[in-house]
This record gives sequence, structure tokens and C-alpha cells, in this order.
Amino acid sequence: MKDAETYHHCVRVSRGARLLAKAAGLNELDQKIVEFAGLFHDIGKIGIPDEILLKPARLTEQEFAVMKDHPELSVQILEPLAHVEFYYRLIPGVRHHHEWYDGRGYPAELEGDQIPLASRMVLIADTYDAMTADRAYRKGRAPEVAYKEIIDFAGRQFDPQLAKIFVEAHPKWGPKDLKVFDEMNHTVLKMAA
Repeated sequence: MKDAETYHHCVRVSRGARLLAKAAGLNELDQKIVEFAGLFHDIGKIGIPDEILLKPARLTEQEFAVMKDHPELSVQILEPLAHVEFYYRLIPGVRHHHEWYDGRGYPAELEGDQIPLASRMVLIADTYDAMTADRAYRKGRAPEVAYKEIIDFAGRQFDPQLAKIFVEAHPKWGPKDLKVFDEMNHTVLKMAA
């Protein structure tokens, strides 16, 4: 409704998180939970003022503090669906997708295995997409640069095992994987609308 780029980002994160879950050996249902946690991880940005959300430059400290509310806003949007087990199970993945492995993330400063597995997967896919996608204020980085940063921050920002799996598996995800996912995702979203 507010920002087409956020929608496309969420679709890419959803796809990356799902493929990471598959590469990590999760079953089909858990892959779907991770996938939809990725799809909905930024839905709360609809509640962020446009002058912050759509700002074509880096955010100030005060603006970033407002932006940090988006995971909880996402949960507020999804909670009416929590009576459905699927949504109940994906909400923690949405709420904690900015938690860092070393405990320096937000909103709860969880660390290590305290962070839901779906959140740890979404964080990697989210960060990869944020680094490689073009933004109004900068050009996206090359995949190799993003892979190096993910490995460099493994154990601090990222789950080290998942970081390794992502960096090894991501280059092998071909156009066929992405096309099938995009068609399926488009169908699901069209039915939901």
C-alpha cells in the first residue's frame, strides 16, 4: 500500500529464507513457516510515517528509533490470526528478525539459540537482500561482498551454522528455484487478497 520496494524486498526475503530453511534440512511445514515469516517480517512498516519509511537517505538516530518499532507493529497486525496454528508459529520469526546472535539486536536482546530459528533465517535473507539490492541512496553490493560480510559477522550478528549454509547454498539457487517460488508466492498472495 505504501512502498512497492518494501513489498518486493519482502518477497525476496521470503524466497531466500525458505530456500535457506530447505538447505538446512527443515521439513516442508517448517520451511513454509520460515517463508511466511520472511514475507510478513516488514508488514509493520505500514505503520511507520512516510517521511521515515520513504526517506531517500540514511536515517537519523531518532528516525531509526521509530523504525525499530516495525517488528512489534508487524506482530500487532498478525496477532488477530494467532488462533490459526500456522500464524501462531510464524509470529516469533517476525517479532525477532532483528535479534543478533550475540544479543545486541532488538526488540528483546535475545542471543544464540534463544532467538527463534525462523528469525535467524529471516535475518540472513533480509541482510543479504538489503546489501545486494539497489537503494535510492546507494547501489547494491555484489553477492560476493555480501557473502563475505555474512561470514565476517557470523557469531556476532548471524547464527554461524546458518551463515555457512547460506553462503554455500545461495550461489546454487538457480533461476528455476526462483521462478517456481515467485509463481507460487504470487498465487498465494492473489488468493489472500
